[in-house]
Amino acid sequence: MAQNFNHIRNIGICAHIDAGKTTVSERILYYTGKTYKIGEVHEGTATMDFLQEEQERGITIQSAATTCPWIKDGNEYKINLIDTPGHVDFTIEVERSLRVLDGAVAVFDGKEGVEAQSETVWRQADRYGVPRMCLINKMDKIGADFDFCVKTIRDRLGANGVPIQYPIGRGHELEGIIDLMNMVAHYYVPEDKGAKIEERPIPADWLEIAKKWRAEMVEKISEVDDALMDKYLQGIEPSVPELKAALRKGVVQKKIYPVLAGAALKNVGVQKVLDAVIDYLPAPHEKSEVQGTDPRDKTVVLTRAHDENAPFSALVFKVVSDIHGDLTYMRVYSGKLEKGQRVINPGNGKKELASRIFEMHAQDRIPLEAALAGNIVAVVGIKDSYTGDTLCDPDKPIVLERMTFPEPVISMSIEPKSQDDRRKLADALGVIRREDPSFRSNFNEETGQTIISGMGELHLEIIKNKLIRDMKVNVEVGKPQVSYRETISRKAEDVRGLFKKQTGGRGQFGDCTITLEPFTAAQAEEEDLDFTGSVAFENGVVGGSIPKEFIPSVEYGVRETAKSGVLAGFQLINIKVTLTDGKYHDVDSSQIAFEQAGRIALQEAVVKATPVLLEPIMKVVVTVPEEYFGAVTGDISSRRGMIVEQEDRANAKIVSCEVPLSEMFGYTTQLRSLTQGRGSNTMEFLEYRAMPRTLQDEVIKASKS
Repeated sequence: MAQNFNHIRNIGICAHIDAGKTTVSERILYYTGKTYKIGEVHEGTATMDFLQEEQERGITIQSAATTCPWIKDGNEYKINLIDTPGHVDFTIEVERSLRVLDGAVAVFDGKEGVEAQSETVWRQADRYGVPRMCLINKMDKIGADFDFCVKTIRDRLGANGVPIQYPIGRGHELEGIIDLMNMVAHYYVPEDKGAKIEERPIPADWLEIAKKWRAEMVEKISEVDDALMDKYLQGIEPSVPELKAALRKGVVQKKIYPVLAGAALKNVGVQKVLDAVIDYLPAPHEKSEVQGTDPRDKTVVLTRAHDENAPFSALVFKVVSDIHGDLTYMRVYSGKLEKGQRVINPGNGKKELASRIFEMHAQDRIPLEAALAGNIVAVVGIKDSYTGDTLCDPDKPIVLERMTFPEPVISMSIEPKSQDDRRKLADALGVIRREDPSFRSNFNEETGQTIISGMGELHLEIIKNKLIRDMKVNVEVGKPQVSYRETISRKAEDVRGLFKKQTGGRGQFGDCTITLEPFTAAQAEEEDLDFTGSVAFENGVVGGSIPKEFIPSVEYGVRETAKSGVLAGFQLINIKVTLTDGKYHDVDSSQIAFEQAGRIALQEAVVKATPVLLEPIMKVVVTVPEEYFGAVTGDISSRRGMIVEQEDRANAKIVSCEVPLSEMFGYTTQLRSLTQGRGSNTMEFLEYRAMPRTLQDEVIKASKS
């Protein structure tokens, strides 16, 4: 059962929407023998886009995992591959995939270079310390420009991108790829779907360009390796094995990013991407040991070696509901998980049974007897563990670092059409919540409506379609609404919350005094305070004026009140509540009484602390032909938008702006109308900002009507 760690790669394909990620993934499956026919996104036959929504829209919605073999230099390697979405509404799929990967291939459009979502994905990979290589795809596209794309990688991402290949031609003149390491040209035979590669000398008219780029490559690689730098300074040409070894070391240390060229749709360059994955991206054991904390004492830092003989630990990164039981995707970091083995979730203390283990190929599965460290598998039988949870050896518990999930910024009401649908809706929403950590749902008792919240209009539309079409729940849906937030603008000190009730017999008595102040996540980290829900609570009571057993009740009352807000029913965020004093009654005081006292105190304090309404601000990047620039910028200004940056690219303008989400409903349709269908845009959440007072009053009035 022993395995060679050197022969495993856990990689993801990620990029801006429409850069060709899924097309690259489909070619990888074909060339590795996992499929016998190349699936096409535009035909709705892509293996990795197997959901009906994905096939209809031609986009990736959920990350798909597969395991495929690749033979290089006579050795068989196992590549665990995850194809991630590019649309910003599904950024959580990228986030959770990057958390468990050892390396990634960032794909760029050969004409556009680094785009808005490319930057977001790159930042996510930085956050999780994922080594990357770059593929400049679509070199067969009219207007493709390899040099421009390399420049955008360096300028916009601040990344040390180093080409190790160069395309022979571009657009319809693309003929092949120059290998700058070995200084040879590769030509792909079209009749053989690119599977056959002919190696020839570099054409004479491309030799000077190849020499120039190779000289730069050698210099850049030498900069990350002292021994090579000495040789380089002495004018000694390093050998290819030395260059490859130094480049691999630089990639693992995230100091350098190899850049490759290709055209996946024309079957050009994909095999060389796989070779580069083996040559330069790290095997599991080349990453530092995984770190976690002791669940019994969170101050104790523990590590687990990437070794099948170490205690078992794994991170759940995805849950998919299935008729045969939930499929729980996990990355095994250490030890071994055997079929039928019992493990523990140290976060909730629940014991779990891994009744079956599968190696996944998109929606197909291959049964396994065991999963060893370094692998990504799907397990059936896990009942109480969700995305971000750790599973481990019950005798050697460890809690691995959790993922951070963004808060939803848009919501809409949803109502079942019948009593039977009401029951089905509750179950269906539970399933979607398990699968998608960026989705929220709650029942509004005042209106009798269920409110669902997500990351954007497309996200909610996909969920609505899933409920109606896949889960057969008949529902009426309202228009999308903005998820506002409440906060305070100044400090309110010594605010009393008194809850007193006497109805004959034993009464209820709780009395607490709090100080309320604006607070940030950075301050919470500095003061080491729990900032769950963007609310910090600190106990400052001295002398026992409130017994210890009632203090958690005050905190619970405060946190529950913050969830539903005070000003207009929206969540209250970025506050710190300090409990300073209080009184209790020997007989009448209870946990419920102090919970109510906490609620009252917070409500009173918010009124005194000048509450304000916050609205989600979106970062919007618009690509527009020059002749429509004025109309588009005028429209953005009319939406309370602020233009932050603009740049020229070929015959188009790229406009970066910040616009309130409430002004952006239906924007894509309006943009198409303004630009005769030639404009495009991307939008992602940036931050919450205070609303203008007049608009705030309108929202408050509407929320209470």
